[in-house]
Amino acid sequence: MTNLERMIALAEEVFHTKNDPGQIAINDETMDRLLRIHPSTMSERKDENGPVAWTIVLPTTFVVMERFVSGSITERELLEETPLSGPYDALYLCSALVLPEARRKGYARSLLEESIRTIARTYPMRSLFSWPFSPEGDALADAVARDMGLPMLKRLV
Repeated sequence: MTNLERMIALAEEVFHTKNDPGQIAINDETMDRLLRIHPSTMSERKDENGPVAWTIVLPTTFVVMERFVSGSITERELLEETPLSGPYDALYLCSALVLPEARRKGYARSLLEESIRTIARTYPMRSLFSWPFSPEGDALADAVARDMGLPMLKRLV
């Protein structure tokens, strides 16, 4: 199995997107929309066998973020309601996946922080937000928020 196939399997194992139509499904249409929002929404670290870490962030408006965090809209609706041309003042830490043998090396953290810094050059951020799926992901989101000096809001529903 290639690293790419392993990453796809890991994404389904963690997020179960096939069973939840409210989540963002990563496909060509989604990736196109993310890149139109900002070219730094998707990042990866590769080795000679392909990707070992992937991250996705989504800059959006504070108003749309508040609706998502409160549970008023789904993750898919969050993406759909995010304007394509900004301005953005909140950033969703959507996903971070790392193959088991590449964990605990700081790859996800550095990818997320570089994406945030790049996007924030154009759109200063008021806050970050996340939807924790694992204790490790929750700890990562908190560490990134602390490193970036931004408040972290979380969807718990």
